[in-house]
Amino acid sequence: MSQTKINLLDFKDPKIKTLHITWFAFFLTFVVWFSHAPLLAVIKEAFDLTTQQVKALMILNVAMTIPARILIGILVDKFGPRHVYSGLLVISGGICLLFATANSYEQLAMFRFLLGFVGAGFVIGIRMVGEWFPAKQVGLAEGIYGGWGNFGSAAGAMSLPTIALLFGGDDGWRYALGLTGVLAAIYGVFYYLNARNTPKGSTYFKPKKSGGLEVTCWRDLWFYLAMNIPMYIALAVLAWKLSPANLGLLTDSATNLIYGGLVVLYIFQASQIWKVNAEHLREGVPDMQKYKFKQVAVLDWAYFVTFGSELAVVSMLPLFFLETFEGLDPVKAGLLASGFAFMNLVARPSGGYMSDRFGRRKTLLVLICGLAMGYFLLSQISGAWWIPLAVIATMCCSFFVQAGEGAVFAMVPLVQRRMTGQIAGMAGAYGNVGAVTYLTALSFVEYDTFFLLIAASAGVIFLAVLFLDEPSGKMTEILPDGTVELIDVT
Repeated sequence: MSQTKINLLDFKDPKIKTLHITWFAFFLTFVVWFSHAPLLAVIKEAFDLTTQQVKALMILNVAMTIPARILIGILVDKFGPRHVYSGLLVISGGICLLFATANSYEQLAMFRFLLGFVGAGFVIGIRMVGEWFPAKQVGLAEGIYGGWGNFGSAAGAMSLPTIALLFGGDDGWRYALGLTGVLAAIYGVFYYLNARNTPKGSTYFKPKKSGGLEVTCWRDLWFYLAMNIPMYIALAVLAWKLSPANLGLLTDSATNLIYGGLVVLYIFQASQIWKVNAEHLREGVPDMQKYKFKQVAVLDWAYFVTFGSELAVVSMLPLFFLETFEGLDPVKAGLLASGFAFMNLVARPSGGYMSDRFGRRKTLLVLICGLAMGYFLLSQISGAWWIPLAVIATMCCSFFVQAGEGAVFAMVPLVQRRMTGQIAGMAGAYGNVGAVTYLTALSFVEYDTFFLLIAASAGVIFLAVLFLDEPSGKMTEILPDGTVELIDVT
Protein backbone atom coordinates (compact mmCIF):
# COMPACT_ATOMS: atom_id res chain seq x y z
CA MET A 1 0.00 0.00 0.00
CA SER A 2 1.30 3.44 -0.92
CA GLN A 3 2.36 5.64 1.95
CA THR A 4 -0.03 8.31 0.70
CA LYS A 5 -3.10 6.07 1.10
CA ILE A 6 -5.34 6.04 4.16
CA ASN A 7 -7.70 3.22 5.18
CA LEU A 8 -10.77 5.19 6.21
CA LEU A 9 -12.58 2.03 7.35
CA ASP A 10 -9.96 1.08 9.94
CA PHE A 11 -11.88 2.49 12.91
CA LYS A 12 -9.57 0.67 15.34
CA ASP A 13 -6.78 3.02 14.27
CA PRO A 14 -6.91 6.02 16.66
CA LYS A 15 -5.85 8.46 13.95
CA ILE A 16 -8.70 7.33 11.67
CA LYS A 17 -11.19 7.73 14.53
CA THR A 18 -9.78 11.21 15.21
CA LEU A 19 -10.10 12.15 11.54
CA HIS A 20 -13.74 11.04 11.38
CA ILE A 21 -14.95 12.75 14.55
CA THR A 22 -13.04 15.92 13.59
CA TRP A 23 -14.30 16.24 10.02
CA PHE A 24 -17.84 15.79 11.31
CA ALA A 25 -17.29 18.60 13.83
CA PHE A 26 -16.21 20.81 10.91
CA PHE A 27 -19.21 19.57 8.89
CA LEU A 28 -21.57 20.83 11.60
CA THR A 29 -19.86 24.23 11.78
CA PHE A 30 -20.50 24.66 8.05
CA VAL A 31 -24.13 23.54 8.37
CA VAL A 32 -24.62 26.20 11.06
CA TRP A 33 -22.56 28.86 9.27
CA PHE A 34 -24.44 28.64 5.96
CA SER A 35 -27.81 27.45 7.25
CA HIS A 36 -29.36 30.75 6.18
CA ALA A 37 -28.21 30.61 2.53
CA PRO A 38 -30.82 28.17 1.12
CA LEU A 39 -33.53 29.92 3.16
CA LEU A 40 -32.68 33.49 2.17
CA ALA A 41 -35.64 33.78 -0.20
CA VAL A 42 -38.02 32.76 2.62
CA ILE A 43 -36.30 35.04 5.16
CA LYS A 44 -36.41 37.90 2.65
CA GLU A 45 -40.17 37.48 2.27
CA ALA A 46 -40.79 37.00 6.02
CA PHE A 47 -39.01 40.25 6.94
CA ASP A 48 -39.79 42.12 3.69
CA LEU A 49 -36.07 42.71 3.07
CA THR A 50 -34.58 44.59 0.15
CA THR A 51 -32.01 42.98 -2.15
CA GLN A 52 -29.31 45.19 -0.60
CA GLN A 53 -30.26 44.03 2.91
CA VAL A 54 -29.96 40.40 1.80
CA LYS A 55 -26.52 41.11 0.34
CA ALA A 56 -25.55 42.78 3.63
CA LEU A 57 -26.46 39.56 5.48
CA MET A 58 -24.17 37.64 3.12
CA ILE A 59 -21.27 39.98 3.90
CA LEU A 60 -21.94 39.99 7.64
CA ASN A 61 -21.91 36.20 7.67
CA VAL A 62 -18.23 36.05 6.69
CA ALA A 63 -16.93 39.24 8.34
CA MET A 64 -16.43 38.06 11.94
CA THR A 65 -14.53 35.01 10.72
CA ILE A 66 -11.56 37.21 9.75
CA PRO A 67 -10.50 38.13 13.32
CA ALA A 68 -12.02 34.91 14.70
CA ARG A 69 -9.65 32.67 12.75
CA ILE A 70 -6.64 34.61 14.01
CA LEU A 71 -7.90 34.37 17.60
CA ILE A 72 -8.87 30.70 17.32
CA GLY A 73 -5.45 29.88 15.83
CA ILE A 74 -3.76 31.37 18.90
CA LEU A 75 -6.12 29.56 21.29
CA VAL A 76 -5.63 26.21 19.52
CA ASP A 77 -1.85 26.40 19.71
CA LYS A 78 -2.10 27.30 23.41
CA PHE A 79 -4.94 25.10 24.72
CA GLY A 80 -5.28 22.32 22.14
CA PRO A 81 -8.00 21.46 19.59
CA ARG A 82 -10.15 19.34 21.92
CA HIS A 83 -11.15 22.14 24.30
CA VAL A 84 -11.42 24.84 21.64
CA TYR A 85 -13.54 22.84 19.16
CA SER A 86 -15.94 21.72 21.89
CA GLY A 87 -16.41 25.24 23.18
CA LEU A 88 -16.91 26.69 19.70
CA LEU A 89 -19.63 24.17 18.81
CA VAL A 90 -21.59 24.76 22.01
CA ILE A 91 -21.41 28.57 21.81
CA SER A 92 -22.23 28.75 18.09
CA GLY A 93 -25.18 26.40 18.61
CA GLY A 94 -26.62 28.91 21.07
CA ILE A 95 -26.10 31.85 18.68
CA CYS A 96 -27.78 29.88 15.90
CA LEU A 97 -30.86 29.47 18.11
CA LEU A 98 -30.91 33.23 18.68
CA PHE A 99 -30.78 33.86 14.92
CA ALA A 100 -33.68 31.44 14.43
CA THR A 101 -35.79 33.41 16.92
CA ALA A 102 -34.91 36.91 15.62
CA ASN A 103 -37.84 39.32 15.19
CA SER A 104 -36.23 42.18 13.27
CA TYR A 105 -33.66 42.79 10.54
CA GLU A 106 -31.33 44.33 13.12
CA GLN A 107 -31.41 41.11 15.15
CA LEU A 108 -30.88 39.01 12.03
CA ALA A 109 -27.86 41.13 11.12
CA MET A 110 -26.34 41.02 14.62
CA PHE A 111 -26.67 37.26 15.09
CA ARG A 112 -25.53 36.54 11.52
CA PHE A 113 -22.46 38.67 12.23
CA LEU A 114 -21.75 36.75 15.45
CA LEU A 115 -22.27 33.41 13.70
CA GLY A 116 -19.31 34.25 11.49
CA PHE A 117 -17.26 33.11 14.51
CA VAL A 118 -18.24 29.48 13.84
CA GLY A 119 -16.35 29.67 10.54
CA ALA A 120 -13.14 29.63 12.55
CA GLY A 121 -13.76 25.98 13.39
CA PHE A 122 -11.83 24.95 10.29
CA VAL A 123 -8.55 26.14 11.82
CA ILE A 124 -8.94 23.87 14.84
CA GLY A 125 -9.13 20.66 12.85
CA ILE A 126 -6.12 21.57 10.72
CA ARG A 127 -3.94 21.47 13.84
CA MET A 128 -5.66 18.31 15.13
CA VAL A 129 -5.24 16.36 11.86
CA GLY A 130 -1.67 17.65 11.46
CA GLU A 131 -0.82 16.18 14.88
CA TRP A 132 -2.11 12.72 14.01
CA PHE A 133 -0.87 12.10 10.43
CA PRO A 134 2.69 11.89 8.98
CA ALA A 135 3.91 14.17 6.18
CA LYS A 136 3.28 11.56 3.45
CA GLN A 137 -0.40 11.36 4.43
CA VAL A 138 -1.14 14.78 5.86
CA GLY A 139 -2.25 16.32 2.55
CA LEU A 140 -4.85 13.63 1.91
CA ALA A 141 -5.96 13.62 5.57
CA GLU A 142 -6.34 17.42 5.64
CA GLY A 143 -8.18 17.22 2.31
CA ILE A 144 -10.65 14.68 3.70
CA TYR A 145 -11.11 16.80 6.81
CA GLY A 146 -11.66 20.01 4.85
CA GLY A 147 -13.62 18.53 1.95
CA TRP A 148 -16.02 16.37 3.90
CA GLY A 149 -16.46 19.15 6.44
CA ASN A 150 -17.07 21.81 3.77
CA PHE A 151 -19.81 19.55 2.42
CA GLY A 152 -21.86 20.82 5.36
CA SER A 153 -22.93 23.82 3.30
CA ALA A 154 -24.17 21.55 0.50
CA ALA A 155 -25.94 19.26 2.98
CA GLY A 156 -27.67 22.29 4.44
CA ALA A 157 -28.66 23.59 1.01
CA MET A 158 -30.14 20.20 0.08
CA SER A 159 -31.95 19.48 3.35
CA LEU A 160 -32.94 22.67 5.18
CA PRO A 161 -35.58 23.94 2.70
CA THR A 162 -37.27 20.52 2.84
CA ILE A 163 -37.05 20.41 6.66
CA ALA A 164 -38.62 23.88 6.78
CA LEU A 165 -41.48 22.64 4.56
CA LEU A 166 -41.98 19.59 6.81
CA PHE A 167 -42.42 21.83 9.83
CA GLY A 168 -44.80 23.93 7.73
CA GLY A 169 -46.26 27.35 8.42
CA ASP A 170 -44.55 30.72 8.34
CA ASP A 171 -42.04 29.63 10.99
CA GLY A 172 -40.80 26.44 9.31
CA TRP A 173 -37.49 28.12 8.49
CA ARG A 174 -37.00 28.98 12.17
CA TYR A 175 -37.36 25.35 13.24
CA ALA A 176 -34.96 24.19 10.52
CA LEU A 177 -32.31 26.69 11.57
CA GLY A 178 -32.84 26.03 15.28
CA LEU A 179 -32.36 22.31 14.74
CA THR A 180 -28.86 22.88 13.36
CA GLY A 181 -27.92 24.85 16.48
CA VAL A 182 -29.13 22.11 18.81
CA LEU A 183 -27.17 19.45 16.91
CA ALA A 184 -23.98 21.54 17.01
CA ALA A 185 -24.20 22.07 20.78
CA ILE A 186 -24.81 18.37 21.49
CA TYR A 187 -21.89 17.33 19.28
CA GLY A 188 -19.63 19.83 21.07
CA VAL A 189 -20.09 17.80 24.27
CA PHE A 190 -19.52 14.53 22.36
CA TYR A 191 -16.28 15.87 20.85
CA TYR A 192 -14.94 16.89 24.25
CA LEU A 193 -15.55 13.39 25.59
CA ASN A 194 -14.00 11.52 22.64
CA ALA A 195 -11.18 13.61 21.14
CA ARG A 196 -7.47 13.70 22.09
CA ASN A 197 -4.99 16.39 21.03
CA THR A 198 -2.14 14.02 20.08
CA PRO A 199 -1.39 10.33 19.69
CA LYS A 200 -0.42 8.57 22.91
CA GLY A 201 3.14 9.42 23.89
CA SER A 202 3.44 12.41 21.53
CA THR A 203 4.23 15.96 22.59
CA TYR A 204 1.85 18.81 21.83
CA PHE A 205 4.24 21.58 20.78
CA LYS A 206 3.28 25.11 21.79
CA PRO A 207 4.71 28.50 20.78
CA LYS A 208 7.02 30.08 23.34
CA LYS A 209 4.69 33.10 23.48
CA SER A 210 1.11 33.81 22.43
CA GLY A 211 -0.06 36.86 20.52
CA GLY A 212 1.48 36.35 17.09
CA LEU A 213 3.61 34.16 14.86
CA GLU A 214 7.27 33.80 15.70
CA VAL A 215 9.23 34.84 12.60
CA THR A 216 12.92 34.19 12.05
CA CYS A 217 14.37 37.43 10.65
CA TRP A 218 13.68 41.18 10.80
CA ARG A 219 12.64 41.33 7.14
CA ASP A 220 9.98 38.71 7.80
CA LEU A 221 8.73 40.68 10.81
CA TRP A 222 7.98 43.72 8.65
CA PHE A 223 6.49 41.44 6.00
CA TYR A 224 4.25 39.86 8.65
CA LEU A 225 3.07 43.25 9.92
CA ALA A 226 2.23 44.30 6.35
CA MET A 227 0.34 41.06 5.68
CA ASN A 228 -2.03 41.85 8.54
CA ILE A 229 -3.19 45.10 6.94
CA PRO A 230 -5.53 43.59 4.27
CA MET A 231 -7.58 41.93 7.02
CA TYR A 232 -8.29 45.32 8.59
CA ILE A 233 -9.00 46.89 5.22
CA ALA A 234 -11.60 44.17 4.56
CA LEU A 235 -13.30 44.93 7.87
CA ALA A 236 -13.20 48.68 7.13
CA VAL A 237 -14.80 48.05 3.73
CA LEU A 238 -17.53 46.09 5.46
CA ALA A 239 -18.19 48.98 7.87
CA TRP A 240 -18.34 51.38 4.93
CA LYS A 241 -20.76 49.07 3.13
CA LEU A 242 -23.06 49.13 6.16
CA SER A 243 -22.74 52.90 6.67
CA PRO A 244 -25.44 55.52 5.86
CA ALA A 245 -23.71 56.12 2.52
CA ASN A 246 -24.72 52.59 1.46
CA LEU A 247 -27.07 50.23 3.31
CA GLY A 248 -27.66 52.48 6.31
CA LEU A 249 -27.46 49.69 8.89
CA LEU A 250 -24.94 51.74 10.88
CA THR A 251 -25.01 55.42 11.85
CA ASP A 252 -22.20 57.80 10.88
CA SER A 253 -20.91 57.87 14.45
CA ALA A 254 -20.96 54.06 14.71
CA THR A 255 -19.11 53.76 11.39
CA ASN A 256 -16.43 56.21 12.47
CA LEU A 257 -16.14 54.42 15.81
CA ILE A 258 -15.50 51.15 13.98
CA TYR A 259 -12.85 52.79 11.78
CA GLY A 260 -11.09 54.13 14.86
CA GLY A 261 -11.43 50.80 16.65
CA LEU A 262 -9.82 48.98 13.73
CA VAL A 263 -6.84 51.35 13.79
CA VAL A 264 -6.43 50.83 17.56
CA LEU A 265 -6.82 47.07 17.16
CA TYR A 266 -4.14 46.91 14.46
CA ILE A 267 -1.73 48.94 16.61
CA PHE A 268 -2.41 46.61 19.54
CA GLN A 269 -1.89 43.50 17.39
CA ALA A 270 1.32 44.97 15.94
CA SER A 271 2.61 45.64 19.47
CA GLN A 272 1.87 42.04 20.46
CA ILE A 273 3.65 40.72 17.37
CA TRP A 274 6.62 42.93 18.17
CA LYS A 275 6.65 41.71 21.77
CA VAL A 276 6.59 38.06 20.65
CA ASN A 277 9.45 38.53 18.17
CA ALA A 278 11.78 41.31 19.32
CA GLU A 279 13.70 39.39 21.99
CA HIS A 280 14.46 36.22 20.08
CA LEU A 281 15.31 38.15 16.89
CA ARG A 282 17.87 40.24 18.80
CA GLU A 283 19.38 37.07 20.22
CA GLY A 284 19.37 35.40 16.79
CA VAL A 285 17.39 32.36 15.66
CA PRO A 286 19.34 29.12 15.15
CA ASP A 287 19.43 28.04 11.50
CA MET A 288 17.70 24.74 12.25
CA GLN A 289 14.62 26.60 13.58
CA LYS A 290 14.28 29.08 10.70
CA TYR A 291 11.49 29.13 8.13
CA LYS A 292 10.54 31.59 5.38
CA PHE A 293 7.50 33.76 6.10
CA LYS A 294 6.95 34.10 2.35
CA GLN A 295 5.62 30.52 2.51
CA VAL A 296 2.85 31.70 4.84
CA ALA A 297 2.15 34.80 2.74
CA VAL A 298 1.79 32.89 -0.55
CA LEU A 299 -0.49 30.32 1.07
CA ASP A 300 -2.58 33.19 2.49
CA TRP A 301 -3.16 34.68 -0.97
CA ALA A 302 -3.80 31.27 -2.51
CA TYR A 303 -6.52 30.69 0.08
CA PHE A 304 -7.86 34.19 -0.60
CA VAL A 305 -8.83 33.15 -4.12
CA THR A 306 -9.77 29.50 -3.44
CA PHE A 307 -11.76 29.49 -0.21
CA GLY A 308 -12.64 33.18 -0.49
CA SER A 309 -14.33 32.61 -3.83
CA GLU A 310 -16.05 29.45 -2.54
CA LEU A 311 -17.56 31.31 0.42
CA ALA A 312 -18.78 34.09 -1.83
CA VAL A 313 -20.22 31.75 -4.46
CA VAL A 314 -21.91 29.44 -1.92
CA SER A 315 -23.58 32.53 -0.42
CA MET A 316 -24.95 33.84 -3.72
CA LEU A 317 -25.42 30.77 -5.92
CA PRO A 318 -28.98 29.84 -4.83
CA LEU A 319 -30.14 33.37 -5.68
CA PHE A 320 -28.11 33.30 -8.92
CA PHE A 321 -29.94 30.20 -10.12
CA LEU A 322 -33.28 31.54 -8.90
CA GLU A 323 -32.87 34.82 -10.81
CA THR A 324 -31.18 33.38 -13.90
CA PHE A 325 -33.55 30.52 -14.73
CA GLU A 326 -37.30 31.01 -14.91
CA GLY A 327 -39.62 28.55 -13.19
CA LEU A 328 -37.32 27.62 -10.31
CA ASP A 329 -38.53 27.78 -6.70
CA PRO A 330 -36.20 28.25 -3.69
CA VAL A 331 -36.01 24.49 -3.00
CA LYS A 332 -34.96 23.63 -6.57
CA ALA A 333 -32.53 26.57 -6.73
CA GLY A 334 -30.93 25.43 -3.45
CA LEU A 335 -30.55 21.88 -4.75
CA LEU A 336 -28.98 23.04 -8.02
CA ALA A 337 -26.62 25.42 -6.22
CA SER A 338 -25.57 22.68 -3.79
CA GLY A 339 -23.61 21.11 -6.66
CA PHE A 340 -20.84 23.65 -6.05
CA ALA A 341 -20.25 22.62 -2.45
CA PHE A 342 -21.10 18.97 -3.18
CA MET A 343 -17.78 18.59 -4.98
CA ASN A 344 -16.00 19.07 -1.65
CA LEU A 345 -16.49 15.36 -0.98
CA VAL A 346 -13.95 14.43 -3.66
CA ALA A 347 -12.27 17.67 -4.75
CA ARG A 348 -10.54 18.77 -1.58
CA PRO A 349 -9.19 15.29 -0.73
CA SER A 350 -8.04 15.05 -4.36
CA GLY A 351 -6.11 18.30 -4.01
CA GLY A 352 -4.44 17.01 -0.85
CA TYR A 353 -3.63 13.66 -2.44
CA MET A 354 -2.15 15.29 -5.55
CA SER A 355 0.02 17.47 -3.31
CA ASP A 356 1.30 14.43 -1.42
CA ARG A 357 1.89 12.56 -4.68
CA PHE A 358 3.11 15.15 -7.19
CA GLY A 359 4.45 18.06 -5.13
CA ARG A 360 2.87 20.99 -3.27
CA ARG A 361 3.90 23.87 -5.53
CA LYS A 362 3.22 22.21 -8.89
CA THR A 363 -0.20 20.99 -7.79
CA LEU A 364 -1.24 24.43 -6.53
CA LEU A 365 -0.17 26.12 -9.76
CA VAL A 366 -2.21 23.71 -11.90
CA LEU A 367 -5.31 24.02 -9.71
CA ILE A 368 -5.33 27.82 -9.58
CA CYS A 369 -5.00 27.91 -13.36
CA GLY A 370 -8.02 25.58 -13.61
CA LEU A 371 -9.91 27.75 -11.13
CA ALA A 372 -9.45 30.83 -13.31
CA MET A 373 -10.76 29.01 -16.38
CA GLY A 374 -13.68 27.62 -14.37
CA TYR A 375 -14.88 31.05 -13.24
CA PHE A 376 -14.54 32.37 -16.78
CA LEU A 377 -16.90 29.57 -17.85
CA LEU A 378 -19.41 30.50 -15.12
CA SER A 379 -19.41 34.10 -16.35
CA GLN A 380 -20.92 32.85 -19.61
CA ILE A 381 -24.00 31.22 -18.01
CA SER A 382 -27.32 32.82 -18.95
CA GLY A 383 -31.00 31.95 -18.87
CA ALA A 384 -30.64 30.46 -22.35
CA TRP A 385 -28.39 27.67 -21.04
CA TRP A 386 -29.70 24.16 -20.49
CA ILE A 387 -29.92 23.95 -16.68
CA PRO A 388 -28.08 20.58 -16.34
CA LEU A 389 -25.22 22.04 -18.39
CA ALA A 390 -25.03 25.04 -16.03
CA VAL A 391 -24.87 22.67 -13.05
CA ILE A 392 -22.09 20.63 -14.71
CA ALA A 393 -20.12 23.83 -15.39
CA THR A 394 -20.59 24.85 -11.75
CA MET A 395 -19.31 21.50 -10.49
CA CYS A 396 -16.30 21.52 -12.83
CA CYS A 397 -15.31 24.97 -11.58
CA SER A 398 -15.84 23.95 -7.96
CA PHE A 399 -13.50 20.95 -8.37
CA PHE A 400 -10.54 23.25 -9.06
CA VAL A 401 -11.60 25.70 -6.33
CA GLN A 402 -11.85 23.07 -3.62
CA ALA A 403 -8.90 20.98 -4.79
CA GLY A 404 -6.90 24.22 -4.57
CA GLU A 405 -8.01 24.60 -0.95
CA GLY A 406 -6.85 21.05 -0.28
CA ALA A 407 -3.48 21.82 -1.84
CA VAL A 408 -3.03 24.93 0.33
CA PHE A 409 -3.68 23.06 3.56
CA ALA A 410 -1.65 20.07 2.48
CA MET A 411 1.28 22.43 2.98
CA VAL A 412 0.22 24.50 6.03
CA PRO A 413 1.16 21.85 8.66
CA LEU A 414 4.60 21.50 7.02
CA VAL A 415 5.68 25.11 7.57
CA GLN A 416 6.22 25.11 11.36
CA ARG A 417 4.46 22.47 13.52
CA ARG A 418 4.15 24.32 16.82
CA MET A 419 2.50 27.29 15.07
CA THR A 420 0.23 25.33 12.74
CA GLY A 421 -2.88 26.75 14.40
CA GLN A 422 -1.75 30.35 13.91
CA ILE A 423 -0.57 29.73 10.32
CA ALA A 424 -3.87 28.00 9.54
CA GLY A 425 -5.69 30.84 11.26
CA MET A 426 -4.00 33.48 9.14
CA ALA A 427 -4.54 31.56 5.90
CA GLY A 428 -8.14 30.93 6.91
CA ALA A 429 -8.64 34.61 7.70
CA TYR A 430 -7.37 35.49 4.23
CA GLY A 431 -10.01 33.15 2.84
CA ASN A 432 -12.60 35.32 4.54
CA VAL A 433 -10.89 38.50 3.36
CA GLY A 434 -11.38 37.08 -0.12
CA ALA A 435 -15.05 36.36 0.61
CA VAL A 436 -15.70 39.89 1.89
CA THR A 437 -13.82 41.33 -1.09
CA TYR A 438 -15.74 39.29 -3.66
CA LEU A 439 -19.15 39.76 -2.00
CA THR A 440 -18.53 43.50 -1.76
CA ALA A 441 -17.67 43.52 -5.46
CA LEU A 442 -20.88 41.58 -6.14
CA SER A 443 -22.92 44.38 -4.56
CA PHE A 444 -21.66 46.71 -7.32
CA VAL A 445 -21.63 44.47 -10.40
CA GLU A 446 -23.73 41.90 -12.25
CA TYR A 447 -23.20 38.17 -11.83
CA ASP A 448 -21.15 37.70 -15.03
CA THR A 449 -18.72 40.48 -14.07
CA PHE A 450 -18.47 39.03 -10.57
CA PHE A 451 -17.23 35.69 -11.94
CA LEU A 452 -14.80 37.44 -14.30
CA LEU A 453 -13.31 39.42 -11.39
CA ILE A 454 -12.57 36.19 -9.52
CA ALA A 455 -10.93 34.71 -12.63
CA ALA A 456 -8.74 37.81 -13.05
CA SER A 457 -7.63 37.78 -9.40
CA ALA A 458 -6.72 34.10 -9.77
CA GLY A 459 -4.37 35.04 -12.60
CA VAL A 460 -2.53 37.48 -10.33
CA ILE A 461 -2.26 34.97 -7.48
CA PHE A 462 -0.95 32.33 -9.89
CA LEU A 463 2.12 34.57 -10.28
CA ALA A 464 2.55 34.74 -6.49
CA VAL A 465 2.49 30.93 -6.19
CA LEU A 466 5.51 30.81 -8.51
CA PHE A 467 7.54 32.11 -5.52
CA LEU A 468 6.47 29.23 -3.25
CA ASP A 469 9.24 26.81 -2.16
CA GLU A 470 8.59 23.06 -2.16
CA PRO A 471 8.88 21.71 1.42
CA SER A 472 11.88 19.42 1.88
CA GLY A 473 14.06 17.97 4.61
CA LYS A 474 13.07 18.07 8.27
CA MET A 475 11.34 20.51 10.59
CA THR A 476 12.99 21.11 13.97
CA GLU A 477 10.97 21.34 17.19
CA ILE A 478 12.24 21.70 20.75
CA LEU A 479 10.76 19.36 23.37
CA PRO A 480 9.85 20.72 26.83
CA ASP A 481 12.96 19.10 28.30
CA GLY A 482 15.19 20.96 25.81
CA THR A 483 15.92 18.05 23.51
CA VAL A 484 15.45 18.40 19.74
CA GLU A 485 12.93 16.44 17.65
CA LEU A 486 13.15 16.31 13.85
CA ILE A 487 9.89 16.00 11.89
CA ASP A 488 10.01 14.87 8.27
CA VAL A 489 8.27 17.29 5.85
CA THR A 490 9.29 15.63 2.58
